[in-house]
Amino acid sequence: MAYETLLFEKRQGLAYVTVNRPDKLNALNRRVMEELLNCFQAIQKDEEIRIVILTGAGEKAFVAGADINELAVQSPVEGKETSQRGQRVLDLIENLGKPVIAAINGYALGGGCEIAMACTLRIAAENARLGQPEVKLGIIPGYAGTQRLARLVGKGRGLEMILTGDPISAQEAYRIGLVNQVVPQAELLAAAEKLAQKIMANAPLAIRFALEAVNHGLEMSEAEGQFLEATLFGLCCTTADMKEGTRAFLEKRPAKFVGK
Repeated sequence: MAYETLLFEKRQGLAYVTVNRPDKLNALNRRVMEELLNCFQAIQKDEEIRIVILTGAGEKAFVAGADINELAVQSPVEGKETSQRGQRVLDLIENLGKPVIAAINGYALGGGCEIAMACTLRIAAENARLGQPEVKLGIIPGYAGTQRLARLVGKGRGLEMILTGDPISAQEAYRIGLVNQVVPQAELLAAAEKLAQKIMANAPLAIRFALEAVNHGLEMSEAEGQFLEATLFGLCCTTADMKEGTRAFLEKRPAKFVGK
């Protein structure tokens, strides 16, 4: 896959997607969002890809936010359409059926923070800064930041970040649960790959069903979520991977999962 604003690489079940506008701090414009949509749609269909690492080009920014040149001239109707298009892209990332690890290598502001929050897991470099500064521009987060942030860190913390517009450090993001790990920048990609390998050692269908149980269960009552969990657990019990996993455990050997 060749793109104008993205770099894409695939090897040994792992896909690398890099937003590639380092001269603009990887700011999101319409072209980037269109290519992210196309890229993740292709990844979703590619059975060879088990997990994705998403990052930004250069050493300064993961994604520093929206392209203000585009944003400044939007009408109310265009603004709503832009928000909804972005939400569709991020919903695809969140519900891909495959884990997506955000390797946050610098600024993750506005839409960049929203993209990171749509990912399954987040690893931040020590120099990373995360925030939702939209109110400083007279707008609010538009790619579901008002929804995902509060769900990840709680209503109070989420509102503080959104209403002040102030970014936080990687260490503070870790403290409040916004990121899973903080590592030196030089070790960021290796840390993401190490986490990816741990996940890929497990049964692919179990990973997919676990993602579905958590993502959809959070939008349900606890009783409904438990019913979904039981249903997906039952589906796991029909798979060859479940038979292989239990047999391997009893035989005290590593399991060889095939995703069936």
